[in-house]
Amino acid sequence: MKSLKNEHIRNIAIIAHVDHGKTTLVDAMFRQCGLFRDNQDVSERIMDSMDLERERGITIAAKNCSVIWKGIKVNIIDTPGHADFGGEVERALSMADGALLLVDASEGPLPQTRFVLKKTFEAGLPVIVVVNKIDRKDARPAEILDEIYDLFIDLDADEDQLDFPLMYAIGREGVAQNTLDEKGVNLHPLLDLIIEKIPAPAYDPEEPFQMLVSDLGYSDYLGRLAIGKIVNGRVQSNDSLVCIDDQGHHNPLKVTRLQTYQGLTFSEASEVDPGDIIVLSGIEDVKIGDTICNRNFPKALKRITVDEPTVSMEFSINNSPFSGKEGKYVQSSKIRERLFKETLMNVGIKVEETDNKEVFVVKGRGEFQMAILIETMRREGFELCVGRPRVIFKHKDGKQLEPIERFFVDCDESFMGIVTEKLSNRKGKMINLVNNGKGRVRIEFSVPSRSLIGYRDEFLTDTKGTGIMNSYFFGYEEYRRDFPTRFTGSIVSDRQGTAVPYALFNLEPRGQLCVVAGTPVYEGMIVGEHNRDNDINVNVCKEKKLTNMRASGKDDHVLLSPVKPMTLERAIHFIRDDEMVEVTPKSIRLRKTILEAHKRHTIRAAKLKEME
Repeated sequence: MKSLKNEHIRNIAIIAHVDHGKTTLVDAMFRQCGLFRDNQDVSERIMDSMDLERERGITIAAKNCSVIWKGIKVNIIDTPGHADFGGEVERALSMADGALLLVDASEGPLPQTRFVLKKTFEAGLPVIVVVNKIDRKDARPAEILDEIYDLFIDLDADEDQLDFPLMYAIGREGVAQNTLDEKGVNLHPLLDLIIEKIPAPAYDPEEPFQMLVSDLGYSDYLGRLAIGKIVNGRVQSNDSLVCIDDQGHHNPLKVTRLQTYQGLTFSEASEVDPGDIIVLSGIEDVKIGDTICNRNFPKALKRITVDEPTVSMEFSINNSPFSGKEGKYVQSSKIRERLFKETLMNVGIKVEETDNKEVFVVKGRGEFQMAILIETMRREGFELCVGRPRVIFKHKDGKQLEPIERFFVDCDESFMGIVTEKLSNRKGKMINLVNNGKGRVRIEFSVPSRSLIGYRDEFLTDTKGTGIMNSYFFGYEEYRRDFPTRFTGSIVSDRQGTAVPYALFNLEPRGQLCVVAGTPVYEGMIVGEHNRDNDINVNVCKEKKLTNMRASGKDDHVLLSPVKPMTLERAIHFIRDDEMVEVTPKSIRLRKTILEAHKRHTIRAAKLKEME
């Protein structure tokens, strides 16, 4: 029974929806706790260390840091705000003893907040609520507070969790206050509240050293790093320890270096007390969820559990005619090694090998998580092909079940009809509709996960870029029948060469093109979206025949319509089941899985014959 607490430490996870000001607030905490010199040049959003995080303005990977406030060390665990990175949320919460919920004073608690908060309540952690951005012109803090109470009740919060401490803040200015009327000066009241309300980590003084591995890292100098919270006991550098894996095997190990968090960096320590978050180096064979403990008293802790994956995608080598021209890593062995390395760092990803040694099935929480993985690999120099995302079905009592999402839409009243019609065609059901009389409506739908694959771009077009959509995984329900996912076909190049303006100009009436003049093409490469539902093979390399005769009006200047740049997410949404996305460090191309036109024709004819 845990009876003692380490009062010198607090471990807190910060929860917020995307763009509610979490990273900005943490920046202000660093500055006010004296982490930087007065004249030190510090970039904004320090915690968003990945290039993709800075570009997209979101948190993808859970990260740790610490500040010292009034002699007490506060370990801050940054959690992602997107449901697709649920694996990051679970392992972040395994290190926390409490949570700080940050809510926008205008937007209120949104779906991704709900997802992470549900996990927090399941872990039994106390929560401090901070209503941020109260300086916004459209701020409505009183209504937001009611929405927060409704959310807590809806998520079955207990009485202690419902009686949460509340603060108001302007993260950008680095101020926090207890009421709306007073004028905040700094974040000191919030830091004091964290010390007062977040419980110190408890431990059993009679138990030997135990640590749950919640995160992994890698250093060129120290090798594999195991990161986690000390649950019981103390550890010293050079201690003889043992790692207990998921099979219950005991792997002996020796710690070469022991470190703790100091600000954003590591600080070497000779001995660390229970409750602190530590970094052990010198451990090679370790996975997230393993227990590291004393060799003389091995005792495993409860492993981190993660929700099952709902989406799968096929990753394969690039076998197009342009293979190996732009990428550094093209072999299947390199792609396999990189994918399995991802499973070590990301508990939400699973990789399965297939009968074909050049194809791997990657399973995850959502298409966005997959897109981030592909983009990361692309930037590392990988060249690969990926197929269309497919939802993972389950079977129970002879019935086929599919993953269902709760889908939330915030749009202008005038777009409500088109959004509702499109989602009902995709087997969505409206659950709730709120019209606050200010011109915008909030609608809640229950939709199959497969309905949302490729819908994001369509939604933005339908709402003229003003709509906001969010979703989270709700569970499995009975299959809701098929529906058409794309009403258009593909315009496919029938030969290798270079796209020329004359050919592209003559193809424009046939559909929307996705290549520009001068783009290298090959047989089977998709160059546009056909207006009709069938595919057509075209020659985009065809040049105008020249003669000696000249006539008025015959040599008009060719003006091509501008082409929307092809992004990775748009490409993944566009492709059908018989198509793939070719991803290289420099290019994103759409292609048919079978490149040769005559082979595709033979397969299509055989399918039509079967249907007859």
